[in-house]
Amino acid sequence: MNKTTGLSVVVAVLAATLLLSAFQTSGKEPMRHIVVFKYKPSATPAQIGQVTKAFGELQDKIPGIIAFEHGVNNSPENKNLGFTHVYQLTFEDAAARDAYLPHPEHKKFGALLGRLGVLEDAFVVDYTPVAP
Repeated sequence: MNKTTGLSVVVAVLAATLLLSAFQTSGKEPMRHIVVFKYKPSATPAQIGQVTKAFGELQDKIPGIIAFEHGVNNSPENKNLGFTHVYQLTFEDAAARDAYLPHPEHKKFGALLGRLGVLEDAFVVDYTPVAP
């Protein structure tokens, strides 16, 4: 790791710590929403990119989403059961997550998935982070 990368990691960790601290002192607890997709073998990189872009744009359209991350499985353990793409939303709190679920923009995203027909399966896990 070079100095620039190391500094970037330190800054990111500090920012996350400050954000978490701010929520804890405000009485709100952030909520994580993890969505994991198994795409059909016929799904093209362009279609997967379209899904990822649309998912990320929800942060600008739905109040209460404070962060979006995504990535592709790279575990050497080979236990992903064909699930390859992970998406994580962080909400201000459980109430923001609850408002997101029926939100029209979230429903539009679901409709996009249906129109594209690229998903074979998905699972969702929500949790409130617990400090060690």
